[in-house]
Amino acid sequence: MSTNRKITLMTSDGQAFEVDEAVGLELQAIKPMMEDGRADNGILLGLTSKTLLKVIEYCKKHVESPKSDDCATGAVDDDLKAWDTEFVNVDRDTLFDLVIVSSSFSFLFFSHLYNLIRFVRIFVFSGIDFDCYCSVIC
Repeated sequence: MSTNRKITLMTSDGQAFEVDEAVGLELQAIKPMMEDGRADNGILLGLTSKTLLKVIEYCKKHVESPKSDDCATGAVDDDLKAWDTEFVNVDRDTLFDLVIVSSSFSFLFFSHLYNLIRFVRIFVFSGIDFDCYCSVIC
């Protein structure tokens, strides 16, 4: 989407972040609000600033990365998958927040990252040593 339209995402702790519409469209749960004009005055999300910044970082990366049909090889996809893997290499609290967001906002709909989050969720909730998750799924 080649538009310069901006939308405002507001957090539960009172912060507001202006992002390009293309970045906002990565948040599947708010896409209908954007399409029918309900996002014109901003969208209040039940996220903290810290979590929303991670969500925005993820969405921007995926918007700015060339799509697999834009390149002759799968190198771009491999680079993005590696970035996704590193993205979830965070502390337990941040990872937990991302798991909640991926479930409730459907923002992590890219298959590789979704699978990473799914496996991490299994580790976190089953009590398996958190520090070993990356060696198992990466």
